[in-house]
Amino acid sequence: MKRKVISLLLVIVIMSSLLLAGCGSKTTGGVDKSQPIRIGGITSLSGALQDYGQQNQRGFMLGLEYATKGTMEVAGRKIEVIWEDTTTVPDVARERAIKLLDQDKVDILVGPASSSDAAAILELAEEFKKVIVLEPAAADFLTGPSWNRYTFRTGRNSAQDANAVANVIVTGKPGAKVATLAPDSAYGRSMVEPAVNSLKNNGAELIHQEFPPAETTDFTPYILRIREARPDYLIVIWAGANNPWGQLMELNLEQYGIQITAGVAEIAALKMMQPMIGMHGYTLYYNSVPQNPVNDWLVEKHKEKYGQVPDIFVSGGMASAIAIVTALEKTGGNADAEELIKTMRGMEFDSPTGKRYFREEDHQAIQVLYEIILTEVEGVDHPVPKLVREIPAEDIAPPITVPADAKR
Repeated sequence: MKRKVISLLLVIVIMSSLLLAGCGSKTTGGVDKSQPIRIGGITSLSGALQDYGQQNQRGFMLGLEYATKGTMEVAGRKIEVIWEDTTTVPDVARERAIKLLDQDKVDILVGPASSSDAAAILELAEEFKKVIVLEPAAADFLTGPSWNRYTFRTGRNSAQDANAVANVIVTGKPGAKVATLAPDSAYGRSMVEPAVNSLKNNGAELIHQEFPPAETTDFTPYILRIREARPDYLIVIWAGANNPWGQLMELNLEQYGIQITAGVAEIAALKMMQPMIGMHGYTLYYNSVPQNPVNDWLVEKHKEKYGQVPDIFVSGGMASAIAIVTALEKTGGNADAEELIKTMRGMEFDSPTGKRYFREEDHQAIQVLYEIILTEVEGVDHPVPKLVREIPAEDIAPPITVPADAKR
């Protein structure tokens, strides 16, 4: 009788232990719900692209708040974000990424602002078998020749920008003759090349190019040569305080039948474009352009927290956070890279500019851009982009340039 009682007690103890162990780990479908999902945010919190990185950080955290309805958890797992500063130096970016992956054991990386920083860490995502979500680094090669299967990009790439400007031009004038003005730098030439290719593919004719030194302050000779070439459109690609906008207006290209067009980026750049009121161009984002509930929430919440409207890279950060939460909801909180890759390929997700999806072949987000006209608004210290039309996502989808032998 005593043996039966002892045996019964042992069974009860063992079953209780198992139950307690199960409750403690909260394991569901092989996922330990008691462990947080760790996201490594790696971006420029100082250095040349500090403003981009800080905007992106704000947007990412707001995106998590939006996508999780304020709980900061997904599928029963808490979300932790560990931020590291690349200082906009590729060697530092690599060092900080190793720290996040090896010491902090993050499940997912997101960032960075600089394409050079991104190039320095892509192979680490593959080495550690962790998904990296690129935002806002835009260089084409990141989802092209340098791509690996762990790389997803929520932002647009340079080829989408090029396709957008070509779309604006050929919509306005099919078969247009086009000139370009860009700095004689790696940045300038890398931005012009895809634009030129896109123009040719869309039936426009490139007739003239000018590449002033990046430090140029007197653009007169370059603009006069463009004026003599008599293109229908001039594409301007420039970044920096020594910009050509004022001189372009002084030399009155419109009188010669030349329309100027350009991409419109962050508010700081818009402030330098005061002479360009009335210009048609394109943009990825301006706070009053997209009309959808996600952007409405972002504008209201950003004003509430920071006392100002969100800028372009805030929008991008929010998009990347929503994409990650959407994927984790679909996997039931499983942050394993193989599960995420399988889930994210072809996955649609919300953003402040509407629905986007990851193209299966290269994990590049396909998304709309906007044709806009720059307008003057009383009380605003910069030209305000006004929506002309949405440029359909499929019309500006970039070419697939992933190597044929890349592991899928």
